[in-house]
Formats: sequence, C-alpha cells, structure tokens
Amino acid sequence: MNQNHAILLIEDNEDDVFFMRRALKAAGIENPLSVARDGQEAIDYLEGNHPFADRTKFQIPCLAFLDLKLPHLSGHQVLEWLRSQEHLRELVVLVLTTSRERRDIDEAYRKGANAYLVKPSSPPELLQMMISVKNFWLKYNNYPSNGAEVSCSAADIQ
Repeated sequence: MNQNHAILLIEDNEDDVFFMRRALKAAGIENPLSVARDGQEAIDYLEGNHPFADRTKFQIPCLAFLDLKLPHLSGHQVLEWLRSQEHLRELVVLVLTTSRERRDIDEAYRKGANAYLVKPSSPPELLQMMISVKNFWLKYNNYPSNGAEVSCSAADIQ
C-alpha cells in the first residue's frame, strides 16, 4: 500500500475533477486521489461496499473534499451520514462547493464540516487554495490519537 494516505474528492463535475487533480499535483500533494461522483458512491466508498471493498486499492481517506450539490444524496446528507459513523467521525471533511449561501454554510458546520471553502473561479486561485490546504491540514495540523485510522500527518506529504 502507498505510504501516503488517500484523499477522497466527492465531486460530480468532470471539469472540477480535472482542475482539482492538476491543482493537487501542482501544489505538491502526492497523496493518491480517489473520486466519488455522487453522494451514494461516496458512502459506498467509505463503507467499503462493492466495488470499493479492496482497501489496498480504495483506502480510507485522511481527508475528503465534499461538494454539496451532488446527485442521489446531497453533500449535506453525506456529511450527516459520515459523522454518524464511529470510525469516520474524525475524518477531515472540507466542503468545497460553489454555494455562498449562508444556510448552506451554517448547515455544513452544524453537520460537522471541518471547513467550508468556496470553489475559486480560476485555476491559479485553486492552486493557491490547495497549497493552503497542504500546509494547514496535511502538514501542520495535529490529529487525535484515536483517529489514527483516518488521520494525516506530516509524514504523509512529500
């Protein structure tokens, strides 16, 4: 298994997935990136349901980027489910969405989001955001010891 813990991107927009892959690479984030294309697929991935049962290939992520506007189950529903799962409660979830609506922001934090980020309008801005994510969440942030299964550490980034 790769020594770097996986990052999960829960995003249905193919263009956003493309730009995110590029920004993560340019920011020097070498963690493997898995993508779930809708809310139900995200839950299936995190539960290890078929076709995601092979945990050497589909690792429990150390960090998840979660869009709110998803097919099947919304990002809010995914977040609520995720925080109800004992083994995933401490997974870092960064909402990354286009919505600036106060009700979406408030609801995301009520349901346990660690941060709420609005998608930047340009690739250079997305790159700067990912550099900040790398520095704070993957390099400097300290995680609780009881969340070792899903936590990132400075050793996880290059």
